[in-house]
Amino acid sequence: MKTEDMPLPSLFDQASKIHVKATESGSSDQELVKKGIESLEKCEEMISKLGLFSSNETKEDISTTNLKYILVPFYLAELAEKIPQDDRIQILKASQAKLKEFLTFCEAMELVPEEELQASSLGASNTFVDRRALKIARYKRQRAAEAKLEEIKEWKERRGRSTKAAAVSTPVEAGEEDVLDDDGEEEREAWITTISLAICKAIDLLEMLKKEEEMLLAVKERQLKEGGEAFSQTILDERAKKAENWHRDAAVKARYTQPAQPITCATFAQDVLEGRAKVSQAHDHKHVPVAFGPASLVGGSLTSERERMRAQVFQPGHRLPTMSIEEAGLKEMEIMNKWQERNAELMEEANSAWYKDNPKSKLSEEDDDEDDDAAVQKARAWDDWKDDHPRGAGNKKLTPCG
Repeated sequence: MKTEDMPLPSLFDQASKIHVKATESGSSDQELVKKGIESLEKCEEMISKLGLFSSNETKEDISTTNLKYILVPFYLAELAEKIPQDDRIQILKASQAKLKEFLTFCEAMELVPEEELQASSLGASNTFVDRRALKIARYKRQRAAEAKLEEIKEWKERRGRSTKAAAVSTPVEAGEEDVLDDDGEEEREAWITTISLAICKAIDLLEMLKKEEEMLLAVKERQLKEGGEAFSQTILDERAKKAENWHRDAAVKARYTQPAQPITCATFAQDVLEGRAKVSQAHDHKHVPVAFGPASLVGGSLTSERERMRAQVFQPGHRLPTMSIEEAGLKEMEIMNKWQERNAELMEEANSAWYKDNPKSKLSEEDDDEDDDAAVQKARAWDDWKDDHPRGAGNKKLTPCG
């Protein structure tokens, strides 16, 4: 069905679904956004023709069926702000106009909180503390409205499930179907809560759009003073592309302009200590032997035997080292590894039970037991003899003691 032929409720439902998809789910389909704007503009036109709202009415005078149409300007402002256009300032102004229209109508319907009205009347005279307290209160109202809507949604789902279950168990006769009450308290409360939530979002969005407009106007004014080109997305894309190409070329050139760090014995030893390399791995670093002699010959290339002999004139009187400190350290590490492996083998051998199965050890244990028994018998015999022959028992008074 075409947009022109759709009734107002169906048109609003379609626009609401598009608004939810474009704002909450983050859809970037511009055709969908434009279709939603077209539907909302048609809704606005039909609302004006039907005269659903009057300036001398309040929220109590509006029927529950028509409450949802108050949100049309707010939906229009949110969707219009998402349209990409070269002149962003015009988009911001159009969105702000719709938001102000929505807030003005809500104020006339007595839907805007009193503290928001006081803050808007004071304007820029509000202090930072007052603005912060106002934002905190607005955030709390927004969270409370979201929780209330979620609660109403869950309650409706539970009631729908119970109604279906009752309909299955108890057949309903003709003429006894429940008629949906458009002016029901639940639905009215849901729409008023939705409008309160939209008011909080509209105030925050209006402040954000004002700041964005001020920034863009300042940038545009500065560029006009400098005589530069107009601020556009094309220039930004071109600059970003140039910067990306420059970084890519610099990364490619860095591979050839920066020499690779040579692997010395010191770095190899550090790798071994930190576990990145093993002692058994091959190490290709060659140490250049120290050459003594005249600097003019040592620094140059020795092309003849005579020059080589001249370079070796002033040689030290002691033996030169055959390895560097790093190589000596690696050699000691290798010896230490072998020593640790040998100690580990000895510990395993000492902790094993091989000696328990040795027959020689069993014989030695038996011999020790026999020796112990013989010693015990000998000690007992000596004790018995001492009992039978106490000290001095064989001496006589007439016989002198030897």
